[in-house]
Amino acid sequence: MSDGVAKDSAEGSSRSSRNHQQQPQPAPLSRYESQKRRDWNTFGQYLKNQRPPVPLSQCNCNHVLDFLRYLDQFGKTKVHLHGCVFFGQPDPPAPCTCPLRQAWGSLDALIGRLRAAYEEHGGSPETNPFGNGAIRVYLREVRECQAKARGIPYKKKKKRKHQIKPNNVDEEAKSSSKQLPS
Repeated sequence: MSDGVAKDSAEGSSRSSRNHQQQPQPAPLSRYESQKRRDWNTFGQYLKNQRPPVPLSQCNCNHVLDFLRYLDQFGKTKVHLHGCVFFGQPDPPAPCTCPLRQAWGSLDALIGRLRAAYEEHGGSPETNPFGNGAIRVYLREVRECQAKARGIPYKKKKKRKHQIKPNNVDEEAKSSSKQLPS
């Protein structure tokens, strides 16, 4: 009797593996896509947990701003307050009681992923709450506040133009002159 059970389970497993092989597996998500999905699900859960729950169709930039402020409690970046003796110092010599916040770069990247996810889930670019001007203003204020608190001014990186270095030209000339005469 146990032989029949083993045979049935073996046949069942081979059948299921054959069926499994016939269905093409979706390609694994990239790190960005996985993070975007996680962020989207987290934001959706945040809206559901509001009292009363907020449907995505009624979500606006104020809900997004509240979400960003809510995330600050999970931050790992020390942001010194104006009254702190270490305010404006990039590398303070001792610990202080200033709060930990989300880093500006993390919030900026999060908004970019959520903005893309919103449109992938059928939202129009014109009504995208993550692209609202109030979000950009908030992010700019966070960036400036964190830069001042650390004593490091934020400077926008300039794009470099690719130039041929004169050293390369000299090396090429030297290598061509080293050729043996025939």
